Amino acid sequence: MTSALSTANFTYADPANDAAGLPLALSVYANRDHVRALLCDDAAAAGFRIGEAAGIAALLEGDARPLGDVVLVDCPQVDGAVLAALSRLDLRAAHSGTQLVVSTTVEALDDVFGCLDLSGAQILVDPSRAERVLALGRVLAQMPRLRVRELSDEDRLSLLRLSEQVSQIAARLDQLAPPLEQGRDGDSLFRFESPRPAYAAAADGDPGDRLVRAARPPLPDPRLVRRIIRQRQLRARFFDGELFADPAWDMLLDLTAARAEHTRVSVTSLCIASGVPPTTALRWIGQMTESGLLQRVEDEADRRRAFIALTDKAADAMARYFAELGTNAARLV
Repeated sequence: MTSALSTANFTYADPANDAAGLPLALSVYANRDHVRALLCDDAAAAGFRIGEAAGIAALLEGDARPLGDVVLVDCPQVDGAVLAALSRLDLRAAHSGTQLVVSTTVEALDDVFGCLDLSGAQILVDPSRAERVLALGRVLAQMPRLRVRELSDEDRLSLLRLSEQVSQIAARLDQLAPPLEQGRDGDSLFRFESPRPAYAAAADGDPGDRLVRAARPPLPDPRLVRRIIRQRQLRARFFDGELFADPAWDMLLDLTAARAEHTRVSVTSLCIASGVPPTTALRWIGQMTESGLLQRVEDEADRRRAFIALTDKAADAMARYFAELGTNAARLV
């Protein structure tokens, strides 16, 4: 197979070779030649077997060739053809179980996000080379059947350390969450539960009285929530912003205000509201969506676009939180 630095295109390796113990197959689709070569080099160094490496248009040429185990895509700019390619790739990956890592820019993020709703793709925004390598590390941590090709001792040690670090971080995050209570569903970093509704107990011996569920409190005044958001953002004028980074809470506040205002929030806008880099914000959005806090809402007018909103349970929890604070909420920072 020819080196990634000396050619722009590869042919897909024979999938039957997987039975011979070869490593996971990885395909690269990028219109920028230097980025495509760089992605191939990094993937090969991580032990992946390079299958196809070509421009994004190759994704529209037919579905005969398998995608491989992992697909890297670089699309800093999008047009109709690129969006069509991403939508087809998303559908194929969802059916085949292929892992997707897609890098883009802030300007194209909303369009790219709108195309990737089935496959659980990792989306990177203006990533550095290190961020791309870490994304591959997350793929490795999720694919225990990986068999790495023969590497030098130094490369093998680096790869093992990377995979081990990703696994250790995941294990530590799991340990941070309290044990599941009896009857609770799922396991999540964002485990939450709205308070159980209050009931007025019926008088003993009076079958005519019925249990009456207490009314849920309304969402807070959006002007109050926007004021709290501005107060939180003001700290960045005097301190390093990373000192107070709390993306989950900042996103919940922004979405609470938007829900009370009956406005929709794009993924780009929510990334900005999070106060952290877009790639980091996207990981938080993914985790919070899996945890039942956030939900993806398709644009009825344009199926290629999607928005982020609170789930009903999350909105209920935020409403009860602000109701509990009462008048003290106005002084919350």
